[in-house]
Amino acid sequence: MAFKIYLAKPRGFCAGVDRAIEILNLCLNKFGPPIYVRHAIVHNEKVVSEFEKKGIIFVEDIEKVPEGSVVVFSAHGVSPGVKEKAKKRKLRIIDATCPLVTKVHLEAKLYAEKGYTIFLIGHKNHVEVEGTMGEAPDKIILIERKEDILNINSEYEKVAVLTQTTLSVDDTRELIEELQKKFPHLEKPKVNDICYATQNRQDAVKKIAPFVDIFLVIGSKQSSNSNRLKEIAENMERNPILLMIETKSLLMK
Repeated sequence: MAFKIYLAKPRGFCAGVDRAIEILNLCLNKFGPPIYVRHAIVHNEKVVSEFEKKGIIFVEDIEKVPEGSVVVFSAHGVSPGVKEKAKKRKLRIIDATCPLVTKVHLEAKLYAEKGYTIFLIGHKNHVEVEGTMGEAPDKIILIERKEDILNINSEYEKVAVLTQTTLSVDDTRELIEELQKKFPHLEKPKVNDICYATQNRQDAVKKIAPFVDIFLVIGSKQSSNSNRLKEIAENMERNPILLMIETKSLLMK
């Protein structure tokens, strides 16, 4: 029996991830190991494993980085609190935060300074969301689902909405519409926070899924991007068999 295989286009890493990987490689060439990275440089076990073999040490707690060491901030970004801890430990900071994530951080700061209450659409405990909320923790309310909107005080006068960069545009659109029903004066950034590369890959899944019986997503279960692609394929009307293949399993081949 002949099989027809469709390859999504575009696929693979986005520009922000490629940039973070390149920055870490440049650090290796310039400083040599060990180099510390706060969180996985990207949510891809294969990439992380290859860097670990080269002497890169990934940590979640900046306090575990020896004073004076080189530390790289991952593509997901960090909160001002993490940056302050790094400075107190006299760490040499290399920032590999995705520029689009930085954009969301700057928007959060600006809205907070102007007295806005900010609704951040995203996933609790995701490292990108933690970093963004750290910009103005007393001004940001996390929205994960419609039910969260029902519990919000409707008397806020100045409100704005931001989103995690790796979400589904369809999901965020639905939540933003619900917020606008409750807050007609809701302010949104002039440019969408959703990563264009994320959107392009989601669109590719929508085009391919109706024509296949099995859809393979090769990525990490820790990756928001990979999980959104999986969800989109699962929710298509044709509903192909969905297989999520962990990148770490490919290392064993």
